[in-house]
Amino acid sequence: MTPGVRLVRKVSATRTFARIAPHVVPAMDRTVHRLTRGRVLLSAQMLPGLVLTVPGARSGRPRVTPLACMPEYGNKHGGGAETSWILIGSNFGRPGHPAWTANLLAGPDKAVVNRRGRDVPVRAVLLEGAEREAVWRRALEFWPPYAAYQARVDREIRLFRLERRDDPAS
Repeated sequence: MTPGVRLVRKVSATRTFARIAPHVVPAMDRTVHRLTRGRVLLSAQMLPGLVLTVPGARSGRPRVTPLACMPEYGNKHGGGAETSWILIGSNFGRPGHPAWTANLLAGPDKAVVNRRGRDVPVRAVLLEGAEREAVWRRALEFWPPYAAYQARVDREIRLFRLERRDDPAS
């Protein structure tokens, strides 16, 4: 691990980061992603990332949210194609669930991710029970600051698996 990654891990676990980052990081990501036609996502320089588009739970209007993701691959050793992605609804350790999680709950078959400039229709599955616990352990290995986020909130952080849909209209 590089010194830069260690520093970002340490800083991202702080309350100050939790207050500032939600206002700065997504706005920068959306702007750069749009200007580069989906080829660049700034936050993905530290963690894998994607851009989630899903209809708003109340408005029905498309909501576009850049997010860190934990890719899952065709085999357990990280080889092969990405078959699904785990999204962690940490909200930077702030009290409420992020809005995008409510949108996925309301329209799990209406989501599209843009990953590396390609749109992929997906189906969202809220992870629960033993499956959630196993994925949560992997998430903490992937990005240890998630433990600090969970410690600051009374809610259970939502975890979603986004699986490719064969038919975009499904």
